[in-house]
Amino acid sequence: MTTILKPTRRRFVQLTGAVLASSALSAPAIAQEKQLTIISNRGNAGQRKALETIAAEFGKAVGANVTVNNMDHEAHKTAIRNYLVASPPDICFWFSGSRMRGFVQKGLFEDVSDLVEKENYGDVLGGTLGSVTVDGKQYGLPTGGILWGLFYRQDTFDQHGLTVPKTFDDFFTLAEQSKKAGIIPMSMGTKDQWPCGGWFDHMNLRINGLEHHMDLMNGKVKYTDASLKDVFDKWEALIKADFFTPNGSSYEWDPAAASLVQKKSAMMDLGNFIKYAFPAEDLQHVRFAPFPTINPGMDQFEDFSVDSIHMPSGSKNKELAREFLAYFYKPENLSAYLAPEGNVPARSDCTIGDDPILKMAVAELKNVKGTSQYYDRDSDPDLAQAGLKGFQEFMAKPERREQILTQVERTRQRIHG
Repeated sequence: MTTILKPTRRRFVQLTGAVLASSALSAPAIAQEKQLTIISNRGNAGQRKALETIAAEFGKAVGANVTVNNMDHEAHKTAIRNYLVASPPDICFWFSGSRMRGFVQKGLFEDVSDLVEKENYGDVLGGTLGSVTVDGKQYGLPTGGILWGLFYRQDTFDQHGLTVPKTFDDFFTLAEQSKKAGIIPMSMGTKDQWPCGGWFDHMNLRINGLEHHMDLMNGKVKYTDASLKDVFDKWEALIKADFFTPNGSSYEWDPAAASLVQKKSAMMDLGNFIKYAFPAEDLQHVRFAPFPTINPGMDQFEDFSVDSIHMPSGSKNKELAREFLAYFYKPENLSAYLAPEGNVPARSDCTIGDDPILKMAVAELKNVKGTSQYYDRDSDPDLAQAGLKGFQEFMAKPERREQILTQVERTRQRIHG
């Protein structure tokens, strides 16, 4: 979703070599000075600058030499698999959820549960703490992320007398009202497949709950299991009611968002980055609503795609790294770090400025009992690819449901047994 520079192998080799050379050459000269090395993956220039400022202030406060090496966002996805084994820094940035869990299982991220308990982070993280938790222990700290839900224009709703859906049946009311007004009820562009994953997540979380959803993401539930029948029955009913963008597989997410901006659609299921599709003067009209209730009595669980900060288990300065984590995670510092990119803070006591969409997301997050990440963040990469492809096809040809889910299930069996 964030525009980034294309990675090059040459740049990665140069950067890695520079880091290693710098460490080797500087050690004799400053042998008595405390050292801390941070590898960042931030694409936003303002966020990189904020991190460098925080690091410099920390170094000055504790008398340490702090080095921040920022890598291209995409190149870092490959590099981290190498440097965590060969030459781990003291601090690095990554993603929580399944992508974090893979490194935890290989013993590459340090358990920081002691810091979480000492600083009482559970009090300000709520359900988000689960995003960095494996078997009851924390292996990082969530920084900020994207809360997914339904976005709409209040002026469009006022103009056509539309009603915000609060239950699944309300979706059909919205469909009737929207079609009467000559607009699309739910804008969705599935050309890149991932928007289908968000819709599936919402449906399954509302019907089966978080534990079932995460069991499915972890390969413990079959895609042909009877528990998913209601999910696809209800999804199919919406498809047959012409609820979604016609021929949606022809559109990427941003043309679909443009339909909402131009008042040609009523709502869209997306993350808070949807604000970048709107002209600044139109943001005053944008509203956020949680995905409607489907199974009465089910707690509210949401997709909250969270980035995170970690201490590699191979850190040579673990005490100092813990000190940095505590310093970086102060609400004023985390707020300053997140402000340039505009993501929702994981901490409930962070300041968020005047961003109206961010304010609505933060307010809603306080009602959430637990969070998943997002379909392709929570699943094995190969299984996620099969699932997203299947969901895209299902939205175009729901009559092929059995064949589609059987194919996804074959992929699950191959990966998870």
